[in-house]
Amino acid sequence: MRIMAIDYGDAHTGVAISDPTGLLAGTTTTIHSRKDQVVLEELRRLIEQYQVDELVMGFPRNMDGTEGPRAQLYRDFARQVEEATGLRPVLWDERRTTIDAHRILFDAGKNAKKRKKTVDAVAASLILEGYLTFRRTRGEI
Repeated sequence: MRIMAIDYGDAHTGVAISDPTGLLAGTTTTIHSRKDQVVLEELRRLIEQYQVDELVMGFPRNMDGTEGPRAQLYRDFARQVEEATGLRPVLWDERRTTIDAHRILFDAGKNAKKRKKTVDAVAASLILEGYLTFRRTRGEI
C-alpha cells in the first residue's frame, strides 16, 4: 500500500511517497506552481505513476492545537484533491514540519537558496514519516 503525503503551499507543494509496503518514506518531489489546477494535475499523475492508495495532507494548526488561519484554504484544497483523484486526504497536523525541514537541510550544509528548492519535499517526508509511525503504533501496518 503506497501512501502519498502532500505539503501544500502557495508557490511550492512538497510530495513524499512511501515504498510499496507503506512502511518507509521514499520518493520526494516538489511541484513548483501557484496554480491549483497545475498542482492537482501533477498530483493525479504521481498517484497513477506510483499507484498510490492513500493520501495524507499537512494541515495548519497553531502551536496550541487550534486551527490556523489558513485551515479553510487547506480544507478547500483537500476537497479539490478528492474530486480530482478519488482519494480523500487525511488532514495531518503539520506543526513544525517546515521549521524542522529547514533545520535538517541547514544541518546538511544546504545554503538558503538550495533549501528553498527542497524544503517542501522534506516537509512532506516529515508529514509522511509521522503518519506512517502513527499507523504502525495503531497496528494498521
